[in-house]
Amino acid sequence: MNNRRLKELDLLRFLAALAVVFFHYAFRGYAKGDMSAMPYPLLAEPAKYGYLGVELFFMISGFVILMTASSNNLKVFFISRVVRLCPAFWVCCTITFLVILAVGQPRFSADFYQYVVNMAFLSEMLNVEPIDGVYWSLFVEIKFYLMISVLLALKKIDRIEPCMAVWLLISAVAEVLQFEKLRSMLITDYAAWFIAGATFYLAWAKGFTPLRIVLLAGALALALFTSVVWAASIESKYATDYDPLIICAVVVLFFVIFLLIATNRMSALQRWNWTALGVLTYPLYLLHQMIGFMIFNIAYPAIDPHLLLWGTLAFMIGVSWLIHEQIEKPMAQSIKKSLSISFKLVRAD
Repeated sequence: MNNRRLKELDLLRFLAALAVVFFHYAFRGYAKGDMSAMPYPLLAEPAKYGYLGVELFFMISGFVILMTASSNNLKVFFISRVVRLCPAFWVCCTITFLVILAVGQPRFSADFYQYVVNMAFLSEMLNVEPIDGVYWSLFVEIKFYLMISVLLALKKIDRIEPCMAVWLLISAVAEVLQFEKLRSMLITDYAAWFIAGATFYLAWAKGFTPLRIVLLAGALALALFTSVVWAASIESKYATDYDPLIICAVVVLFFVIFLLIATNRMSALQRWNWTALGVLTYPLYLLHQMIGFMIFNIAYPAIDPHLLLWGTLAFMIGVSWLIHEQIEKPMAQSIKKSLSISFKLVRAD
């Protein structure tokens, strides 16, 4: 099996994060009128498609999570997910909460109960508002992790392809017929992206097979369908129009990029250390939205919007680097060590 680190994915992560940042800063915050007082018409039109960066994240996640799960060890998988999710989230959630308390009023508010529930990753389960709206995607990710965990617990990760075929079929039916309980439980809105990413990983590691080609074709069809339907549903929310052709072109582009990765056609990108950008992605994603909007609301119109937007982006990237280097890395190492020792003690008992 090919174990080469795919630095291309680090670059994709960073680009996906930037797409989401521009969606929020240049379009979403002002478009709905409830988040940011600063318009940025220069980038608003292209930036409104930036929400698709989240779908790209899910596709990357499908690839990387199956790579992580390929060890067929539930404990290793569990530790890797806790170490990946928790340190940066706890830090960024805490910073966002404190900044909201300090300068968020009257537009933004948060309380201690809300903060505690968020820190425990229970806000969706307990129907509590997230401290920052971007957290919704973490709960989607966690549901996907749980699905993989079930396969690992049953020692069936090597049977994931027929499982994904069933998931894809159920998702297509649930999306077309609007079976809401199934849609929520099986995250059918985003199943196509996880399935595509995981299938591309299998193709990268073991080659293409007829089943993998069928899975990718089905995932592409479902991704196109859900993306166009979702865009149409949010047009009135943001008082804008989405071009279905642009949506479809972006979706196809994502699949083409992963096809190139799976067939090792992007290995030239290995020359550069994209990992340095990749590690910034998670804290940048978690931190940028609410704090960025609060900066805009305080500083606009006193500060030029160009300076404000690009300065805030640079500031967020810098803070994300500091969080990763000074807090996330040492916390992750400590948590990993503690969990590994705990599992060894349990096994000894």
